[in-house]
Amino acid sequence: MKKVRFGLMSAAALILFGTGSASAAPEVITLKVAHFLPPGSIFQQKNLMPWCEKIGKESNGRLKCQIYPSMQLGGTPAQLFDQAKDGIADIIWTVPTYQAGRFLKSEVFELPFMVNTAEKGSQAMWDYVQKNSLDEFKGTKLIFTHVHDGSQMHFGSKNVKTLEDLKGLKMRSPTRIGAKTLIALGATPVQMPMPQVPESISKGVVDGGSLPWEITNAMKLTEICKTHTEVGPGHKKHSNAIFVFAMNQKKYDSLPDDLKKVIDNNSGRDVAKWVGKIWDDGAMVSRKMAVDRKNTINTLSEAEYAKWVKATDKVDDEWIKEVTAKGSNGKALYDDAKALIKKYND
Repeated sequence: MKKVRFGLMSAAALILFGTGSASAAPEVITLKVAHFLPPGSIFQQKNLMPWCEKIGKESNGRLKCQIYPSMQLGGTPAQLFDQAKDGIADIIWTVPTYQAGRFLKSEVFELPFMVNTAEKGSQAMWDYVQKNSLDEFKGTKLIFTHVHDGSQMHFGSKNVKTLEDLKGLKMRSPTRIGAKTLIALGATPVQMPMPQVPESISKGVVDGGSLPWEITNAMKLTEICKTHTEVGPGHKKHSNAIFVFAMNQKKYDSLPDDLKKVIDNNSGRDVAKWVGKIWDDGAMVSRKMAVDRKNTINTLSEAEYAKWVKATDKVDDEWIKEVTAKGSNGKALYDDAKALIKKYND
């Protein structure tokens, strides 16, 4: 009887605790990923979710994303980088230059008429940051950096075809360099993060906004804005913004080596290129929506475009002087950024 009872207890123990040779279920690490756009944005749908699915698959389900769009972890878009640095979020995507003056060397890609396309500019930016400004992102591991498809101008109702038409109009600017560019073009900049733009235009707080085509659909700006002003095909845009997808360094360091490798394999220049291509493609989709709504789209003539470029010449010079005054070689950094852009354009 005792032997039977022991046998039953042994069987129960095997069921409850498993055998010594059986391996425990692998730990699933959930990464909190925060950004400022709505969940329906092209960034979340076409960049972030595929990236998360890829690391999930390559880690055999051991890495998982919990996505927090629209600042659901609290704070403002300008605070996102520090949320990653301080560990409030594990990974963030943001425009770091929402914090004016903090990412001085990296913001060279926001200077006027610098970038042709997001795909090419994003590769150039990745190389530039790795070489020149990683110190600005201390406390995080950069997974990828990128630029967008280039800012155009979108207006509630103003019809802008020339510099004279733009003069004195209140225009949303994403960053301090964007604001300097708008001043040079004769507009009055109002700096604000993207989420504030639709209401500000609809209520007349600003006349329009400087922002990429790609994002207008997610923010319903193709409905709110009735007119748009753009440069011709192949031309560099008047403005851009830099973006980072950054991971808390301590969180990355805490991962086992094989999971670090999964993150590493989904980081870098090739990922930046992929992200940029999606933004370029998204621009065409959003622009078509504006066309389908019969919005007015004004394209700058060649002569007018030349006037806009000339009007912003001093913005570059001011940036070079400012960076040099802070202890870096501003001219060398500017020339390096231009050379990298040329490399990928060629």
